[in-house]
Amino acid sequence: MINKVKGWLAVPVACLMVFGLLMTSCQKEKDTTIVLSSYGPSPVLRGGSLKFIGSNLDLVTAVVLPANIEVTTFETKSPELLVITVPEATVDGKVTLKTPQGNIETKTLLKISEPIAVTAIAPLQARPGEVITITGTYLNLVKAVIFAKNKPVTVFTPQSKTELQVKIPADAQTGIIVLSNGESDPILVESEMTVTVTLPAITQLSPNPVKAGTLLTLQGTNLDLVRDVLFGGGKKVTSFVSKTGGKLELTVPADARDGKIKLVVASEVEVESAADLVMAVPVIAGLAPNPVKNGAALTVTGTNLDLITSVSFGGGKTGAILGGGTATEIKVNVPKDATSGTVSFGTAAGKSVTSGSLAMVVPTIASISPLALKTNAGLTIAGTNLDLVVKVLFTGGNQVTVANPGESEIMVTVPSGTLSGPVTVITSNGTEVASGESLTILASNVPVITSMPLTMKPGQMITLIGEKLNLLTDVIFPGEVKATMFGEKTATKLEVVVPMAVTKGKGKIKFVTSDNEFSESPEVMISGVDPVKDPTLVFFNFDNLNSWWGDAGAAENDAALSLDGTNYWRVNKQCSGWTGLFWRNGKNDFPADRIGTDVAQYVVKFDINILEPMTGGQLRLRFNGSEGDFWYLWAPWAESGSYKTDGWITVTVPITDFRDQWGSGSNQPTDLSKVDADFGIAFDGGASMVNICIDNMRFEKLD
Repeated sequence: MINKVKGWLAVPVACLMVFGLLMTSCQKEKDTTIVLSSYGPSPVLRGGSLKFIGSNLDLVTAVVLPANIEVTTFETKSPELLVITVPEATVDGKVTLKTPQGNIETKTLLKISEPIAVTAIAPLQARPGEVITITGTYLNLVKAVIFAKNKPVTVFTPQSKTELQVKIPADAQTGIIVLSNGESDPILVESEMTVTVTLPAITQLSPNPVKAGTLLTLQGTNLDLVRDVLFGGGKKVTSFVSKTGGKLELTVPADARDGKIKLVVASEVEVESAADLVMAVPVIAGLAPNPVKNGAALTVTGTNLDLITSVSFGGGKTGAILGGGTATEIKVNVPKDATSGTVSFGTAAGKSVTSGSLAMVVPTIASISPLALKTNAGLTIAGTNLDLVVKVLFTGGNQVTVANPGESEIMVTVPSGTLSGPVTVITSNGTEVASGESLTILASNVPVITSMPLTMKPGQMITLIGEKLNLLTDVIFPGEVKATMFGEKTATKLEVVVPMAVTKGKGKIKFVTSDNEFSESPEVMISGVDPVKDPTLVFFNFDNLNSWWGDAGAAENDAALSLDGTNYWRVNKQCSGWTGLFWRNGKNDFPADRIGTDVAQYVVKFDINILEPMTGGQLRLRFNGSEGDFWYLWAPWAESGSYKTDGWITVTVPITDFRDQWGSGSNQPTDLSKVDADFGIAFDGGASMVNICIDNMRFEKLD
C-alpha cells in the first residue's frame, strides 16, 4: 500500500541556516548560561523522539510543548543533549524550555507529522447504506471520508487510531476513497484500492414486446436501489408498482419508444439493459366502408388500436380520431381532401403501421341539362355523391365554385367565355369526373373582357379591353353600385370610373347588356390605394424586400387584410416613445441612385391600413446618409386627436418635404444617392395603440 499525502508541512528558518532536520537557535553561546543551539526533527511524529542540542541542557527542568503540554521525563539528559518523547496530544507550535535562568522559547515552530495511512478496506464491494471498515494509522485524525464524485461522510462509528467504520452514502459511486483531516488546508490521503459500490442489474424484461400503458416486469439483482427508469426516447418513470431486490414492476409510459432500458440510482449512475425493449404496435385487420366517402367516418378494426394517436390518409391528410374507441375498434373522420391510398396509423411511441389501400368514393354524372344554353344561364348536373363537388370546370377553362351542393344534384351558372364541350366536376380532394354528355353553348351578345386592371380604387378611371363592349348598358361594381361616369366607349374599349360608394375589398364587376344578358369580371381588389406604377422603385414590399431589424411588427399575409394576396408589415402593440418598425442598411435594394439630384420630380408613397384609431405620436420616415439625416413626420391624428382609415389608403410625401433635425430643421435632401446609412419607419413622439398594416413603400415619378 502506498499512501499519497496531499498537503504541505514546513519548518520556518529561525536563524541563518537549517542543518538537516535540526533548527538552529539564535542564542549566543556563553560558558555560564544555558544555550539551545538546535532542536529536531521537525516535523516529528507523536510518540517519536525530539532532541535538543546546546550547552548546560542538564539544568532544564521541563519542556513545554504546544499546546501547554509539560514534559518532565527525559529519555536522555546531559549538558549537550536533551531527548524527550512527544506526547500524543502535541500540536504545531513553539517549544519552551524551563530553566533556572528563565524560559527559552524556540524561534521556529515545531511541526507535528500526522501520517494518516490506509492499509486495508473491507469489504471492497458493498451496497449504498452498508458499512465498510478502514484500517491504517492515525485514523483518529480523520474528519471526513470522501467517496467518488465528492461525496463526504463525517460520521464514523467506531473510530480509533487504527480503524474506522463508515457507511456508504446512497449517492456514492465506485472509485477510490479520500481521507481528510478537515483542516482549512487539509491533508488528503487517497486509497490505492477501489471501493466498488454495488449497482442494480437487469437479467430479464417481460413482456417484450410490451404495450404502452401496461405493466413491465424487470428481473435482476439489487433492483431496490433503482431511483428512476429511463425508456427509449428519454421517457422517465419515478414511481413503481412494486420494487424489491430481485424484481421491479412499473407502468410503461404512453410515449415510450423502442430501445434500451436504463436504471438510474441515487448517484446518477445509469445501468443499461442488454436487450432492447420493443414497443407493441397496432394490428389493422379491416377498414370499412371501402370505398369511403370524404367527410364520413371510417371504422378501423384490429388489435392494440388504443395505441393509435394519429391517422394519415392518402395525400398526407390527417384524420380526426373520434371518441369512444376501444383496443379492437376505432372510428376516424376521413378528411374532405383525402385521396385514395394506404392509411398510416401512428403511435405515441413514434411507430407506425400501414393498412391496405383505401379508396375514396367518386361522384358520378348521370345527366346535364339543358344540353344547349347561352352563357350566364343556369345548368343542372344530376348524379350521385355530388355533395363532394366543390367546383365545376367548363370547356374553355372557366371554373365556378359550387355553393351548397346536393347529394344527387347541383346547380351552377355557366360563365362567360365557356365553349361547347363536356362539363367536369372537381371534388374536395381534387378528383375530376367528366360528363358523358357535351354542353352546346348558344351564341349570345355577351361582351368578353380580355384585359382589365385587377386592383383599383374609388374615383379611379379604369380601362377595359375586349369584344362587344359597346353592347353594355350597365357596369355594376361590388355592393351593387352602378357606374355613372364613363370615358371612351367602343366595341373594343371601355373607360369607366369606379364609383365612390363601391364596397372595398375583393369582388367581381358585373357587366349587363341591353338583352339583359350579363357576364362577370375576374376577382378584383378595390381599395383606396394608388397602383404601383414602377415596381423597380419599390424598396419595401415584405416579400423579397424585407426589413433587417426593428422593435415591433413582422411580415404577415392574412387574406382578409392583404391588398393583393402578398405580404405586408403588421404592427399590433401599444407603443410609447421610440419604436422602430422596419429598417435596412445602406443602399441595399434602395433605388435612390435612380433619383439622384432629381428629388423635386419624385415623391415617396406607401400604402397603409390603420385598423384601430391612433391617438398620439408620429410615424417617422427616415433617409439617413452622408448628406444628412432627413425625416418626415406623418400624424394625421394630431389635429382631431384620433385617426383610423377605412381600409387601405396611399400616403404621398414629396421628397422635398423631408427635413433634418428630426424633421424640424431647414435642410432638405438634394441628392438621394447619398442615402447610404439606413432607411425605414419608426413610431416616436408620444404613445398610442399602433395596429396598422403597411405595404409597397416606394418612389414614384410625378407626371
